[in-house]
Amino acid sequence: MVMLSFRFSKKKTLFFVGVFVFAVTAVLFGGKLIGSVRQTASQAKVKTEKIAGETEEQRQSFIRSFGWEITEEPTTIMEIKIPEEFDDIYEEYNNLQKTQQMDLSSYKGKRCKKYQYTILNYPDRPDHVICTLLTCNGRIVGGDISATGEGGFTHGFAPPVS
Repeated sequence: MVMLSFRFSKKKTLFFVGVFVFAVTAVLFGGKLIGSVRQTASQAKVKTEKIAGETEEQRQSFIRSFGWEITEEPTTIMEIKIPEEFDDIYEEYNNLQKTQQMDLSSYKGKRCKKYQYTILNYPDRPDHVICTLLTCNGRIVGGDISATGEGGFTHGFAPPVS
């Protein structure tokens, strides 16, 4: 029979307890850390893959990719500045953008262009429906489909589910 005996000083004991606690913590929280790194990497991928919107053809192609028929020319083109601080309304609008894999937070304080087109084929709504595109540095960074007047609404680019 073999017998082993170990003797540790207080320093060595504290060291091994510290290593053990660190190892347990790493195992428990390591998955969350890896998940957040993956999420950050995928968010960076979305940012670098923004949709081109520098030309009229690119902007119209983007809108038509959702099945919308629009006027040949935008009804409105204007330069806007994304606020440096979002109020409740802009925060809610940005939440809509986030559902479309777009986030205006990184454009705070920047000048962008706003293009608006009339939608010609919105179901059960022949008039007053517009598509708004926000572009910055030649990329589409946000926008929506909205209607004015009675029964007005705002939603993302995709058509509503019936």
